[in-house]
Formats: sequence, C-alpha cells, structure tokens
Amino acid sequence: MMKVSIVIPVYNEVQNLKKGVLDTVLAYAKSRPSVIEVLIVDDGSTDDTVALIKKNYLGNYPKLRLYEKKHAGKAYGVIAGMKQAKGTIVFFTDMDLATPIEEADKLVQGIEDGYDVVIGSRNSNRQGAPIIRKAMALGFIVLRTLLVGLRGIHDTQCGFKAFKTTAARTMLKKLHAFAKESAVEGPSVGAGFDIELLFVAQKLGYKIKEVPVPWRHVETKRVNFITDSIEAITDMTRIKWNDIRGAYN
Repeated sequence: MMKVSIVIPVYNEVQNLKKGVLDTVLAYAKSRPSVIEVLIVDDGSTDDTVALIKKNYLGNYPKLRLYEKKHAGKAYGVIAGMKQAKGTIVFFTDMDLATPIEEADKLVQGIEDGYDVVIGSRNSNRQGAPIIRKAMALGFIVLRTLLVGLRGIHDTQCGFKAFKTTAARTMLKKLHAFAKESAVEGPSVGAGFDIELLFVAQKLGYKIKEVPVPWRHVETKRVNFITDSIEAITDMTRIKWNDIRGAYN
C-alpha cells in the first residue's frame, strides 16, 4: 500500500475553517490508513488562520502537520507542500473543497495503477458557476491549446491533483516560469503553475490520467477569474518562449 500525503495550501482561510472543511479532511484522513499526513501549508496568512489551526487542531490530530512560509502565492504553497511531503503519493486540493475530498480515492487509485500524474477534471460539470465564467473557461482552453498544447488534457486548472512524489519532485526541478519564489501582495493563485507542471510532465514522458470529478462553484476572494486569466496568459507566453529556446529539453 502506497502512502499518501494530502497537501492543502492556505491563505486567510478563517471562513472555511469555521465551516468545518478541515474537520472533513481530517475525518477522511482518519478513515484511510493509506493517508499518513494532512500537510497544511500556510502562505503567510494575515488573519487568524494559523492561530485557529494551532488552537483547535494541531496536537489533537496525529496526521496533521502545519508548515508556515512567507506569502508568495498559492503555486508556491503547493510547491512547498510537494517538497515537504513524506508520502510516496502527494495529492493536493483547495481548502474550499469545491470537489469532495472523497474523490481523492479515484486519483490515488490511478497512481497505484501505474500513472505518474492523475488530475481531476471538471469538464462541463461546473455546478453553480456563472455562465460568463463557463464561457471564459472555454476560451481559456482554446488559447492554452494554441499557445502551449498539452495534448489530451482538457482541464488543467482544477485544484485536485495527485502525483508520484518522486515524479513531482523531478518535475519541480524542471520548472522555469515558477522556478523562483518571490513575494506578492494580496491573494495570488499562480494561474499558470498547473499548466507548466503538466507541460513538464509531458516533456518527461510521464503517464498522465484525467479523471472526471464533481465540482461546485465556491466564491472566494482568492480567485479573480479575469485577473487570474490575464496572469495565466502571461505565464503561458513565458512557457512558450522557454520551450522555443529549448529550456525544457
């Protein structure tokens, strides 16, 4: 049985903590012997996120770990989690649990079946998402295909992914657009991170599987679809340029 690390990047998540989402994740971890840790990576929260985790959870749940870092955006929170994970499988999800945590079973099974990367795919199953956001998502896919390619992958942006830990760490060493962490102000998702990670995975010849998962729209201050899309387009342009100059070879 492979050992699973669940990584959750957080930034100012008091509202979600009060909803009990961490309780849900910890209950899931307790019920799965393969899950050896829930690693919360705090990306320099400025509210009471860390204080609440330390007061109400840390020390009471053996599988829970907290890693604190300076604020650099969600992408670097995920990167830190991948580097710190102790399991042979590293799985990451968002704190809002837009996709139920139980769906992680499908992704873990995919890794155990021999895939290096298994990603959740929302496809057209975007429950509650405004029409304009669905339309912009389709436009984003077209643009991503033209700029970067990523053959056979439909949904790069779903924050629900699993990796063989050894593969994940090899992939991180090959990143260029997200090779160097730098401080940011306010919420930042690093929208192009998933794209570069999967682009590198294909360059390395890793086996990738896309698994349909349910997803419900959750409004969050951390995500701004317009500004995140602009950021992603900028990142994709950088990835394309890096590829042209042979940086990923």
